[in-house]
Amino acid sequence: MFYFGFLLIIGSCGKSYEPGTVGHIKSTTLEVDDERLVNADETPGDWMSYGRNYGENRYSPLNHITKANVKELGLAWSINLGTTRGIEATPLVVEGIMYLSGPWSIVYAIDARKGQLIWTYDPEVPREYGERACCDVVNRGVALFRGLIFVGSLDGRLIAIDAATGKKVWEVLTVDREKPYTITGAPRVVDGKVIIGNGGATSASLKRSSY
Repeated sequence: MFYFGFLLIIGSCGKSYEPGTVGHIKSTTLEVDDERLVNADETPGDWMSYGRNYGENRYSPLNHITKANVKELGLAWSINLGTTRGIEATPLVVEGIMYLSGPWSIVYAIDARKGQLIWTYDPEVPREYGERACCDVVNRGVALFRGLIFVGSLDGRLIAIDAATGKKVWEVLTVDREKPYTITGAPRVVDGKVIIGNGGATSASLKRSSY
């Protein structure tokens, strides 16, 4: 149940949390499970995965903004993420909490109601990995499942982060570091499993190729 007029959220356990607090974020992100992801179209106010749903049609059915009122839109807030490099991620949004990734695979949690940064997670990617990336040190998004944010780091790790606190829960190396692999794509979660791919290209590897 949600009573936004009173800035009160009642979670499934019966406790009340102010939006944007650790309790609120824990309660709402833990509810993002297989069923919620499969039925993403039933909660059009959220954007819980890359492309919004498993069809990845990137289309929002919300209709509050129309041709008649679009001229009334204006800047509500802005936030400086402290970088001049590319931001290419599709943000995820769940009940007003936004998650996005930026250069060097850094992840940000933002209260979209206020435009306030909640936490930042930096995987501390060694800067020499920048030369392995074909298209700069960008990151194209994160995944959310059962209270965890997942990000693929440029140096080939898959990392799980507590969605409420920004603390690392676990990580696993997914590439052969003897080869010039990187990760810039967004993970997907399917049937409780996290899926990630890799890429990478360097001038050195191209010279060694046969074409």
